[in-house]
Amino acid sequence: MSLEKIKSDRLEKLARLKAAGIDAYPAQTAPGRILSEQALAKFEEYERLKKEIILAGRLRILRLHGGSCFARLQDGSGQIQLFFKKDVLGEEAYKLFADNFDVGDFVEVAGELFKTQTEEKTLLVKSIRLLTKSLNQLPDKWHGLKDTEERFRRRYLDLIMDEEARAKFKARSEVIKNIRTFLDGRGFVEVETPVLQALPGGALARPFKTHLNALDLDLYLRVAPELYLKRLLVGGFEKVYEMGRCFRNEGMDKFHNPDFTILEFYWAYADYEQLMELTEEMFEFLVPETEIEYQGQKINFASPFKRIAMAELIKEHYSLDINKADKKDLMKALESAGEKTDKEMPECKMVDELFKTIRPKIIQPTFITQHPLAMSPLAKASSENPQEAARFQLVVAGVELINAYSELNDSQEQAARMKMQENHREGDEEIQRFDQDFIEALEYGMPPAAGWGIGIDRLVMILTNAPTMREVILFPAMRDKE
Repeated sequence: MSLEKIKSDRLEKLARLKAAGIDAYPAQTAPGRILSEQALAKFEEYERLKKEIILAGRLRILRLHGGSCFARLQDGSGQIQLFFKKDVLGEEAYKLFADNFDVGDFVEVAGELFKTQTEEKTLLVKSIRLLTKSLNQLPDKWHGLKDTEERFRRRYLDLIMDEEARAKFKARSEVIKNIRTFLDGRGFVEVETPVLQALPGGALARPFKTHLNALDLDLYLRVAPELYLKRLLVGGFEKVYEMGRCFRNEGMDKFHNPDFTILEFYWAYADYEQLMELTEEMFEFLVPETEIEYQGQKINFASPFKRIAMAELIKEHYSLDINKADKKDLMKALESAGEKTDKEMPECKMVDELFKTIRPKIIQPTFITQHPLAMSPLAKASSENPQEAARFQLVVAGVELINAYSELNDSQEQAARMKMQENHREGDEEIQRFDQDFIEALEYGMPPAAGWGIGIDRLVMILTNAPTMREVILFPAMRDKE
């Protein structure tokens, strides 16, 4: 039967229900409704007392056998079997149900629990009420949505049909809750900063641009909350964090979506070394079992994590000392790795591109430290080498999860670096732009501090063994279907 014919039949059923005086979309359910999970957990008690309970949810299966029907009801906690009998419901009510209810409809049922001959815990339905009439047929229960693009495009169907998909998003919520618990327990204060910003800053990324009509003002969707969170350190907060959406107008792949969730925190009177210790503590809290499996590989979060300087890492893979190499040497190394080269590319960018060729090979949690300072316009220089930043990235399963560093709080140095970036990379939309308001804030004095950022989507992807970020973003960006 075609989908058009199925929808037409359901519209006819809806018309019959309305003609019978039945509201197919009532506003409320009866008080006292419980979840299927609760009904199953207290089955013995409810069965012994012959207690009548009320459930509500979506019909997933209907198997009519003359004067009886087995069905399954799905709610937010799981599924439970229902049993309808004509001599229990009454002939008129049973006929109304059998003739006009479909898989996909939302119903409210009341009845008593019992076990079938196959020992399945089941609700004997004594009354049923329609809550929502479904007009479109759900995908086939055995095949679901096999087209990956359709799964993401019509996520609501994916969630109905795939219990594993729902579990991933429940796990995502749990991860976020646990991160908040960890930071709150260590005295951090959650704050909110502007999503619309006069200047994009805090990350080397191409922004989205928009216009505020009320003020006739061009604005940008934030690429990171960093510069506003640092303003709060100037204002006297010592431990702040923000979790929210950021937006970068860049390429899309399994590790990138144009809008994504980031967590950043800033800790006054701390440095990046202390951040590495706190990071290890956080993963002990988030992954108490220590070891997980990700895409066929065992990932062990037992601390301490491995630490290696970027120069040492690149030397191991390319026999190249980036502290002594010139542009020609870097280009030669990139070419040997099969990467495209561009003479206009800054040397620090070439170093970053070399690092990106190595990153997929780093499986176990590893802190990559001491990045070239030119790659880190907002970070303090290392006390051991002024050409390197007091910075680290945490890489897990080939994915950059965390970027963190000791924050530059010298207003004159920060202004010089911002101006240098604008002058040397004119026309580059990914640069850290000169932000006079931020510089003025620094001139009032910001305490020494360390800042830390993590991509929540990537973290959840790894912790739930998802192959791409799109599996853990409810509604990822999609190309127009046409």
